[in-house]
Amino acid sequence: MTEDTKAAYVQDSYERKARYIETRVTRDGRDGYAVEPGRYRLAVSRACPWAHRAILTRKLLGLEDVLSMAVAGPVHDADSWTFDLDPGGVDPVLGIPKLKDAYEARPDGYPESGVTVPAIVDTTTGQVVTNDFHQIVKDLVTEWTEFQRPDAPDLWPEHLRDEIEEVSDRVYRDVNNGVYRCGFAGKQESYEKAYDTLWARMDWLEERLSGQRYLVGDQLTLADVRLWPTLVRFDAAYHGHFKCNRNKLTEMPVLWAYARDLWQTWDFGSTVNFKHVKAHYYATHLDINPTGIVPKGPDVSGWEEPAGREC
Repeated sequence: MTEDTKAAYVQDSYERKARYIETRVTRDGRDGYAVEPGRYRLAVSRACPWAHRAILTRKLLGLEDVLSMAVAGPVHDADSWTFDLDPGGVDPVLGIPKLKDAYEARPDGYPESGVTVPAIVDTTTGQVVTNDFHQIVKDLVTEWTEFQRPDAPDLWPEHLRDEIEEVSDRVYRDVNNGVYRCGFAGKQESYEKAYDTLWARMDWLEERLSGQRYLVGDQLTLADVRLWPTLVRFDAAYHGHFKCNRNKLTEMPVLWAYARDLWQTWDFGSTVNFKHVKAHYYATHLDINPTGIVPKGPDVSGWEEPAGREC
């Protein structure tokens, strides 16, 4: 089970499971897990937008040498992400074929969220420490400061935190999770409600970014990191597969330029694998796409074109 498919349907509408493993990796080790170079491994899939946030944050902060990364394949089996991209189908550091093995190594089990990515695994015990995707990203910013590169961007500036959270909450509810509410809607009425909410927020973003380069303030923040993984998947997956088809991202001039700006200026593009994205959505969600056929398009070459943003 994965973050995007482990969900409940409430009155034929999609509700994401929201209970995650709450232990944290912190500077003071208050939960028994102190920040330590080389001790932890970040388990991700390049297909998953929630994991993509952690991948982006790790890269922006320059934590690659102190926090290793296990990359699962895009098409998981019935109950777990699998390390089928690695030789022998086994992660070379954790020594396991399935991420579920690290979840099941926990003596107290794991909650209803299921086997999700991202997850942080303690390599000394082989146990998942946390799969709380919101907290993982924030802790990489605030708890791993000693090991961040000297010129790392301040993604969580104190004077902007309230606004970052306010904007991020709206984006999470209506866009990040909104595309799933469209795609997994069980009735026409539920779908149309989710669709209208999504596009109202997309229009709000288009207007907001018409006068500023970043979502909050005049700098890159966690608000941008939280939004961008949805935008980069929009035309490749959500527009067609999830029926979010009023517009393509490429047809929204401000959001399209904003997304390309981050791709190029901050090298977000190096973290993207469109083949993994499409393989996951189209070949895993067989209730939506029964044939499992993965589309050849869209043409993604436009991401490399100059964004031309002057805000």
